[in-house]
Order: sequence, then structure tokens, then C-alpha cells
Amino acid sequence: MRPFLACVLLAFSPPALAAEAVHLAPHRAVYDLSLSGSSGTRAVEGARGRIVFDFSGDSCKGFALQYRQVTVLESSESGSRTSDLRNTTFESGDGRSFRFRTQSDLNGKAAAPVDGNAERGDKGVDITLKQPKRGEMAVAGEVLFPAAHMRRLIEAARAGQSTVAVKVFDGSDDGRKVYDTLAVIGPQRAVATQADKPGTDKPDAPKPAAVPADAPLRQGPMATMPHWPVTLSYFSPGEGERTPVYVLAFDLYENGVSGALRLDYGEFSLKGELSRIDLTPESKDCK
Repeated sequence: MRPFLACVLLAFSPPALAAEAVHLAPHRAVYDLSLSGSSGTRAVEGARGRIVFDFSGDSCKGFALQYRQVTVLESSESGSRTSDLRNTTFESGDGRSFRFRTQSDLNGKAAAPVDGNAERGDKGVDITLKQPKRGEMAVAGEVLFPAAHMRRLIEAARAGQSTVAVKVFDGSDDGRKVYDTLAVIGPQRAVATQADKPGTDKPDAPKPAAVPADAPLRQGPMATMPHWPVTLSYFSPGEGERTPVYVLAFDLYENGVSGALRLDYGEFSLKGELSRIDLTPESKDCK
């Protein structure tokens, strides 16, 4: 698994909005995982799990992420598989340095940790690994780290761009892979009006029978925040048409929070429903 975003929809992005600096909100989000789809010879028949995404910092002090994903997959042919992925990263506010460490296990058997750092310069990115095996590698061209990539996507969405193609390094897998990515961004979604928020009575309208998906995003400041549907595909480097190795779909909010999560691993896909989010105010000392 890989670790891993006020009344009407505007028909265009105002220039003033597109020019505003992107502020990624410190937050802790919890997503409950379930099976969305399955295919292939070893079909996954059931899945459950959880993602805990703890993001802190700002563009002055840098951005820290603690990510954990526990997934249980059920198959009548291969039995039950439990994976536990723990990823810790730190990215400088200017997007030029990146520190990463990943630990994972499958059915209780630990894999070798991945530990290293990367530096981004004008000509490319230099990656230094400490574990599982010491080594160095360089990748030419523009390569973005995760927080810088998220800001690029939000800037593009605000400006009305429909695609963003860029190389991304996040320290996943063996710590040596730089992915080609393609993000397809849909039109800005309509934000909730006061009458649309949960708990608001509507005359002659039936009350909802169940709690809506991603309920924490439908109330408070998130309910009226601009957001866009994004499909982000990761490809191994190469030329010509390629099949993505991983596809992530989500609603990207203007502050970097993600909702409506879908994780497509090829032979199966997972749905991640946001069950809790805690927002932390951005530091006032950061200009």
C-alpha cells in the first residue's frame, strides 16, 4: 500500500482568488476503509481498515506528516491479509528538502524500514538512502515533494486548469522511485448553503435517514470551502502509453484537506470515508 486534499458554483476562477497564496491547514483526519471494487484472478471479497493522517506545520517551519494505514483484505482463495503501513515525513516550507521514514508489516511480519532524505535543486533531486541499503541517486528535471505537489494542484484548480503533469517523490516503496503523475481536475463543486447543512430543518422536506458520507466536511468552515474532484494517477517513468501503478481519487479542498477518498490498486479498490477531522489554526507568526 502507498501512503498516500459560498452559495453557488462559479463558472470561472476570479483572478484575485487564483493569486492568493495556498495555505495548507494543519489537521488530523481519520478515514474508515471499505471495499469499493475487485477484479482479477484473486478477487478480494472483503476489506476493512483505517487511515490516520496527521499533518502539521506551515510554510515557514516546514510540514510534518505522520501517516498510518491498516488494511485487512479477505479472500476465499488467499485468506486474510493484514497490512500495517506507518510513514513519517518532513518537508521544508520552500519544498527543497524532504525527510522520510517508512515502516510496514504484512500479517505481523515486518519488512525492512525505508529511511532517507532528498534535496531538490535547480537541475533535479538528489536522494540519499540510509535503509534498507545505503545508496544515492539523482533524478534530473523538476521533481516535487508531497506538500509542494499539493499546493501545485490547488493553484491549478483555482486557476481553472484541468490537468497537472509532474514528477513526484514521496519516499514510498523502496525509497528509490520517482513517479510520473497526472492529475485530472474537475470543475469546482458547489459549496453547501446554510439550508443544505446537516441538522438544518427544511419545510416539508423529509429528514435524511442516514448520516451523509464525509459528514465532518459538511459542517463548520469546511461546508462552504471551495473544493474540486481530482483523479491522480501514478506511473513508472517511461515513454508512450502506460498503465498507472496506482490511482488516487478525492475531493481536494482549498486548504489541502481531502474527502471522498478512493484508492485504486489495480486488482481492487478501497473507499475511504472521513469519520473525523480536527483542524488546527495556522501559526500567526508565519507570513
